[in-house]
Amino acid sequence: MGNTKKIFILDTNVLLHDYKCIYRFQENDLVIPIVVLEELDKLKKGNDQINYHAREFTRELDKLSGDNLFNGGIGLGPGMGKLSIETGKPFSVEMNESFPEKTPDHRILAITEHIKKKFNRHQVILISKDINLRIKAKSLGILSQDYESDKVASLESVYSGIEMLEDFDESFISRLYEEPAGVPPDDFHLKPSPHQYYIFRNPKSSVLAHYDPANNLINRVEKSQVYGIEPRNAEQTFSIDALTRPDIQLISLTGKAGTGKTLLALAAALHQDNKYKQIYLARPVIPLANRDIGFLPGDVSEKIGPYMQPLYDNLAVIKNKFKYHSKELNRIEEMERMERLVITPLAYIRGRSLSDVFFIVDEAQNLTPHEIKTIITRAGENTKIVFTGDIHQIDSPYLDMKSNGLSYLTDKMSGQEIFAHVNLVKGERSYLSELASNIL
Repeated sequence: MGNTKKIFILDTNVLLHDYKCIYRFQENDLVIPIVVLEELDKLKKGNDQINYHAREFTRELDKLSGDNLFNGGIGLGPGMGKLSIETGKPFSVEMNESFPEKTPDHRILAITEHIKKKFNRHQVILISKDINLRIKAKSLGILSQDYESDKVASLESVYSGIEMLEDFDESFISRLYEEPAGVPPDDFHLKPSPHQYYIFRNPKSSVLAHYDPANNLINRVEKSQVYGIEPRNAEQTFSIDALTRPDIQLISLTGKAGTGKTLLALAAALHQDNKYKQIYLARPVIPLANRDIGFLPGDVSEKIGPYMQPLYDNLAVIKNKFKYHSKELNRIEEMERMERLVITPLAYIRGRSLSDVFFIVDEAQNLTPHEIKTIITRAGENTKIVFTGDIHQIDSPYLDMKSNGLSYLTDKMSGQEIFAHVNLVKGERSYLSELASNIL
């Protein structure tokens, strides 16, 4: 190991966050404590995302198998460092005094401390998504960092999707009303991103607009109803526009609770059901307080039911817009019977075809960037994928506002001609809901 190299010790949660993370540390060397493999082995069985990632990393490791994993390490490829596995090490006096309990986290610390002493000319860094473990490491004089490779640089830099321009030229606003095809952005020195939305205002008038990258035109956006749901503000109007545009295949809708993200996506999907073979509405299952769902009573469907209830509630809102035995209500019930409208945990979607599908992923802020990528890369022909969520309401203990998949998706896909993003600001559920969201 050259002196310029760093040595990174990887915690279990990093491998579960991104099972290909071992290829993202450039020329530096990596060490996986043996206790991490023990934890992965316990997680291999199951249908949740965490189980899938445990299996996938085990397969990655199997490709590199060999005796050198325990003796000097195995090269990861040209220009990259080595990967090795370190067996358990005895606790030092300081470890025993501070952390006498032999938990997996403390065993990882003992191994890290051993490597730090063994390779004292190198910078040894523990990489973990667990804040508590990072603090414990620092108490022992061990450098520790979060896994940063898939974090957005800053929340301020994340594409907002909407720009409001005050005191804008009246002639431009008039042209948007007079010319249905649209107005070239160059005429008014605008340089929009693909599918960017605008609110143009001046003291006399205002207009909602959208930039069409295919024709290089800014055109007016009008309010439109989708399956009984009518937009109540500009952001909802923009959301419906994006959800119903055939040239937009990937959408992220962000916003706090009550802004209508999932409801609008589902209503737009039903509005266009003749264009798709199926509508999938899914969400990741994040058990309360990170407890496994096994503690809940009942069979699998009864265990999963509480997590899916918010999706059924959104469907109920749409159903209640129509009279009993109306053709719209009958259509929804027929789609449910024929499994053309499917509400399901996200893990149960794996392995299904995503061609000719309108696919809505709710609570996407609880997905890792790698999980988001896995979903998108499975999209077939004539598929539209919509990710909805609130980056301020993250239930996963190892994700934050900058490292969650929804922020990462919006940051990386902005500027692509098949992508649109809308951040919904105003809550429309009720005054009480909006008040609580803002001040509590």
